[in-house]
Amino acid sequence: MDESGGSGRPQSDGADGPRPAEPHGPHHAPGSQEPTRPIGTAEEPERPADEPTRPADEPRRPAEPPEDENTTSLTKTPRAETQRTETPHTETPRTETPRTETPGDERPAEPPRPRAAYSGRPGKGTPVPPKAQKGPGGGLLMGKPFGVPVYVAPSWFLVAALITWVFGNQLDRVLPELGGARYLVSLFFAVAFYASVLVHELAHTVAALRFKLPVRRIQLQFFGGVSEIEKESETPGREFVLAFVGPLLSLVLAGVFYAGMRAVEPGTVPGVLLAGLMISNLIVAAFNLLPGLPLDGGRMLRAVVWKITGKPMSGTVAAAWVGRALAISVLIGLPLLNQSGALGGEAQDIGGMDTVTDALLAAILAAIIWTGAGNSLRMARLREHLPELRARTLTRRAVPVESETPLSEALRRANEAGARALVVVDTDGDPMALVREAAIVSVPQHRRPWVGVGGLAQDLTEGMRISAELAGEELLDTLRATPATEYLVVEESGEIYGVLSAADVERAFVKAMARPT
Repeated sequence: MDESGGSGRPQSDGADGPRPAEPHGPHHAPGSQEPTRPIGTAEEPERPADEPTRPADEPRRPAEPPEDENTTSLTKTPRAETQRTETPHTETPRTETPRTETPGDERPAEPPRPRAAYSGRPGKGTPVPPKAQKGPGGGLLMGKPFGVPVYVAPSWFLVAALITWVFGNQLDRVLPELGGARYLVSLFFAVAFYASVLVHELAHTVAALRFKLPVRRIQLQFFGGVSEIEKESETPGREFVLAFVGPLLSLVLAGVFYAGMRAVEPGTVPGVLLAGLMISNLIVAAFNLLPGLPLDGGRMLRAVVWKITGKPMSGTVAAAWVGRALAISVLIGLPLLNQSGALGGEAQDIGGMDTVTDALLAAILAAIIWTGAGNSLRMARLREHLPELRARTLTRRAVPVESETPLSEALRRANEAGARALVVVDTDGDPMALVREAAIVSVPQHRRPWVGVGGLAQDLTEGMRISAELAGEELLDTLRATPATEYLVVEESGEIYGVLSAADVERAFVKAMARPT
C-alpha cells in the first residue's frame, strides 16, 4: 500500500464483482471541504416546520454550493479569466445542478480562471472575471496582430461619435472654412486616436508574449483598450516592464506626432490633427503613469513594493489603496482644475453646462479607478488562495464496481468502505466510467436493486483522468479543458486514487475566496 493513500487495481471477489481489499483514495484528505456522508444521499437545507413533506419516491437533487457575492463561479467560463489592469467582472453566477437524463444532456461545471489586464486609456479596465463575456470575442473582430485577436466593443462607436462631435466643434473655431467637412476630419481623428491606443495595447501584448505569457485578446472599448493577459508575471521586474511599455509607447507616439506637426504648416488640417494626436497621447501616457491600480503606474508601484517586501500581495494592497486615493482626487480635483484654467483652458465660473460636464467626466474616471482598484484586490486574494485547491485533498474515496452491479449493492459496498464515489471497471479492473452522483440521487430507493450502475455512468475520456498532484491554477485549467461533473483522479503510476467532483472544487473555491487575506 502506498503512503499517499491510493491503492492499485481492485481485486475480484467472486460472483459479487470486484471488491477492493482497501478503499481507493484518501480516507479523509487534509483540507477536506465537507464531512463524509453516505453516497446516494443528497444535501438539502432544513425545511420550515410548516412546509409539506417531500414524497418518499421523489428524486432528490444534490444541494447547490453556497454563493458569495465577491467570488466568481466555477461553473461557466466567463468568456473572459486575466487582464493586466485587472478587469475581472464581478458577477457571481449560480452553480446549477447537472441534469440527469443522459450524459450528453449535462452542462458540467467549468472552473474560472483569474486574469490580468493592461489597458491603454485614461482609467484602465477593472478586473474581469471569467464569465463576463458571452461571445468568444466580445465585439467586432478587426484582425490578429501577433496572433492575438483585436476586437472593437460596441461602446467604442458611442465614444467615437462623441469625439467626432466635440472635436468637430473645436475645428469650427480653428478652421471655419471646412464647414460640414469638419466632422469627417474629426471622425478621422477619433479613429487615429484609437489606433494609437491600439499601439499602446500592442506594446503590452508584445512584452507579454516575450515573457511567454499568453494573451487572450485585445479589446478597444468606451474608455480605451484592454489587453487580456492570461497569467501574472512571475517576477517584479517583469511586472514593471510589462506595465511600463504601454505608457512608453504612448510617449514615443506623442514625439512622432510632434515631429510631424513641426514638418507641416500650422493652421492646416494636417497640423491640427497632428497637434491633437500629440496632446491626446501625452494625456494617455501621463494618466496611465499615475501610481495607483488599475493604471499602468499602479502596476509599476506594485512591482516596486513587491520587490522591496518580497510579497506580491503587499504590492497589490499598497497600489490598490493609492488607486482609491487617486479616484477621490480625480473626483474632486479635475473639475476644480478645469474651472481654474490650470489645464490650459480659460477660467470658468462655477455653474452652467461646462461645470456639469467636468463633474460627469470626473465621476466616470473616478468610478473606473475605484472599481479597478477594488477588483485588483479581489483578484489578488483569489490568486493567493488558489494553491489551496489541491486535487489530492478534494478527492472522494471511490470503490470499483462492474457495470452490471445493482445500484443498491454498489452503494452498500461504498457505504461499508466509507467511500463517496463509484468507478465502473471492466473484468480486468481497468476503469471505464464514473457513476454520476446526480444520477444516483435521482433513482428512488425502491428501484435501486433493479438499476445497474452502468446506466448511470459517464464514459471516461482522456481529459477526465487527472493527476492527484494537480493544484491551484493548473488544476482549474485542467478541469476547464474537459468540462465534466466528475473526474477520475489517478496517481503517477496510473493507480486509481479516487473521484473528484466539480461541485467539491466549486465549494472549496467559494470558501477560499470568502476567507480574508
